[in-house]
Amino acid sequence: MCFEDEAGQNLRPPKGRTWGRRGATPVVQVAGTGHGRISLTGVLATRPGCDPRFLYRTLVYHERKGEKKGFAEADYAALFDGVHQSLGGPLVVVWDNVNTHVSAKMKKLIAARSWLTVFQLPTYAPEFNPVEGIWAHMKKSLANLAKRTLDQLAGLVKTRLRSMQYRPELLTGLIAKTGLDFQPP
Repeated sequence: MCFEDEAGQNLRPPKGRTWGRRGATPVVQVAGTGHGRISLTGVLATRPGCDPRFLYRTLVYHERKGEKKGFAEADYAALFDGVHQSLGGPLVVVWDNVNTHVSAKMKKLIAARSWLTVFQLPTYAPEFNPVEGIWAHMKKSLANLAKRTLDQLAGLVKTRLRSMQYRPELLTGLIAKTGLDFQPP
């Protein structure tokens, strides 16, 4: 079973606890408006008896003419092709109701893949998707870092996500936090 979700991050740092002294809030100047964003999509795959695996893709948007702003249906299909190749088996994907997930083009791309089964999460139910926890954990780790450029931010995001790939106990905890039971009755 695989859970998919997407997120984004720009140069404005997320709110979080600081390393400053109590009562003396540090102030760091950052370029937080405009200047593009990083789009993220990730798949958390779990199988009984195996450690969970997290695979992701990033897309950096510098606000240049003709540049892709976000993930399209073909990008999600390529992601699932890569996950299928990496895991070596059929996929059961659970994801939200973003317009690119429920479009006619996406339905055709899903139908063309016999090894892919897709289920939609209920509307406004992020608590059932453990990938939301991955994004929250990643953004929390970026709270105390001042990035000057979008490329620096992209490097930090990839480093944080790559380190999470090697922490199966974290991924298992995020799956457990959903409260979903994956054991057959």
